[in-house]
Amino acid sequence: MDNGIARVTLSKPDGIVTGIEYNGIDNLLEVLNEEVNRGYWDLVWGGSGTAGGFDVIKGSNFEVIVKNEEQIELSFTRKWDPSQEGKAVPLNIDKRFVMLSGSSGFYTYAIYEHLKEWPAFSLAETRIAFKLRKEKFHYMAVTDDRQRFMPLPDDRLPDRGQALAYPEAVLLVNPLESQFKGEVDDKYQYSCENKDITVHGWICTEQPSVGFWLITPSHEYRTGGPQKQNLTSHVGPTALAVFISAHYTGEDLVPKFSEGEAWKKVFGPVFVYLNSSTDDDNDPLWLWQDAKSQMNVEAESWPYSFPASDDYVKTEQRGNVVGRLLVQDRYVDKDFIAANRGYVGLAVPGAAGSWQRECKEYQFWTRTDEEGFFYISGIRPGQYNLYAWIPGFIGDYKYDDVITITSGCYIYVEDLVYQPPRNGATLWEIGFPDRSAAEFYVPDPNPKYINNLYQNHPDRFRQYGLWERYAELYPDKDLVYVVGSSDYRKDWFYAQVTRKKDNKTYQGTTWQIKFELKNIDKNHSYTLRVAIASATFSELQIRVNNANASPMFTSGLIGRDNSIARHGIHGLYWLFNVEVAGSKLLEGENTLFLTQPRSTSPFQGIMYDYIRFEAPS
Repeated sequence: MDNGIARVTLSKPDGIVTGIEYNGIDNLLEVLNEEVNRGYWDLVWGGSGTAGGFDVIKGSNFEVIVKNEEQIELSFTRKWDPSQEGKAVPLNIDKRFVMLSGSSGFYTYAIYEHLKEWPAFSLAETRIAFKLRKEKFHYMAVTDDRQRFMPLPDDRLPDRGQALAYPEAVLLVNPLESQFKGEVDDKYQYSCENKDITVHGWICTEQPSVGFWLITPSHEYRTGGPQKQNLTSHVGPTALAVFISAHYTGEDLVPKFSEGEAWKKVFGPVFVYLNSSTDDDNDPLWLWQDAKSQMNVEAESWPYSFPASDDYVKTEQRGNVVGRLLVQDRYVDKDFIAANRGYVGLAVPGAAGSWQRECKEYQFWTRTDEEGFFYISGIRPGQYNLYAWIPGFIGDYKYDDVITITSGCYIYVEDLVYQPPRNGATLWEIGFPDRSAAEFYVPDPNPKYINNLYQNHPDRFRQYGLWERYAELYPDKDLVYVVGSSDYRKDWFYAQVTRKKDNKTYQGTTWQIKFELKNIDKNHSYTLRVAIASATFSELQIRVNNANASPMFTSGLIGRDNSIARHGIHGLYWLFNVEVAGSKLLEGENTLFLTQPRSTSPFQGIMYDYIRFEAPS
């Protein structure tokens, strides 16, 4: 594909991007790699009775769909048939590549289809990957405040790097460039929430400098909603567009398709944007600003008009929902409260909060303005529930009526009122309810394991090895928080992790919350609200005033987020509402014991979002 600005070479009929020629560089992709390992779609699958595995998607049939002065669209398809059972994922896959006249780059999207009569399977991951030339692309940009010169992939090899607690994290011991010596490199340090994965990529700073960017104008085809975290760019140099993954969530976000279940989904289009600066432009980082501007252009053009597949739904075939979201909490305000900057979205019908584990269909999200008004546009036809959550309030909202979207519709939902869980007045609270543990105490990293990007950075939680700091701060006794004198920003560790006893064993931990009560109502129950931002193979046991009693509450084994190891500050959200009999409380000082007993790994633990203790109704 060649439009005079860029020339893209694809293998036929595989549909692997083997070359991108641009701005005098014969190939932006890594020429040292095999052609199949340069630019490709891939997936990870499993099936009934078979392990499945990693699959770079290669087409078996090539077709030119559109070829005119304005557009080229190519199709690389792979059809499944029963003779492939157990050997290939039971999907028909149609990979599309599109180049437009005058456009500096190209688009790619794909249609996945599982027919009703085909066998069951699971899809743990699917994505697009581009491997760029390591001698040219050294500067990576993910967000405005997360960009830097990066080490080389060679620095991660055994003779130059030391693998840490898991293979993705490597301490750079003898890097080719001395400036990186002593730093930790880990691709998970550059993860982002779906809502923030709009543009990221790499810059070749040699003159004339060149930028390679992945622009995602919509998140409708990504799973798990706006807070789901995914990989972006990392050492390679590699740029990824991830659509389905279990990262920061675990098995709950792996879609499982049964025999008899028909499914079809369009992933993308994603825009591969190429830009360059002239010799007169001395700041190659201008390319990042230009890429952000182009991202806005792409977002304003969504839904696109050019994809030729009938499975891609165009603007005129989509619908819109308009409304307002209010909050009613009489213990905060007698009047309705506007849901300021709340998250409102449409996803397949289910229970309140089910959207964060929904991983098969499309989701459409927006944020309310300060008055609670919202507008969701470009919604594919179908039946949906409307869901919401609001920073500052616990729990999930769901609109009772199913919303049916038809072509061209404008649906106005009258003022929606969310009544968050509440029995009585707040006696005390710890944290802020925003589904994150970022407001709690995040320690300085061990000086041996620094990523310089995150020194004096708001995302200090992305440093490696922070879980080990807990045992250093609390070598013998666990955390004790005193309501009224402790400050959660300084005195509440960001994660309730295990304590390392020696090189091979760990022990569970019990945190205490001490609080004073007067005039206890012995005949009624108080309510403890515990919102959890992430859990990894952990259990929450709660006791009151007797550390050795049987727990009055246990969550059972919960969570596979792995957010502690992967430098996320949240994963999947949990909310537990625990009744505390007034008869169990004492006049004067009381103690809540929060125990996490599971202890076979340093990465097991709980990140709290918010804890509140309420008086009886």
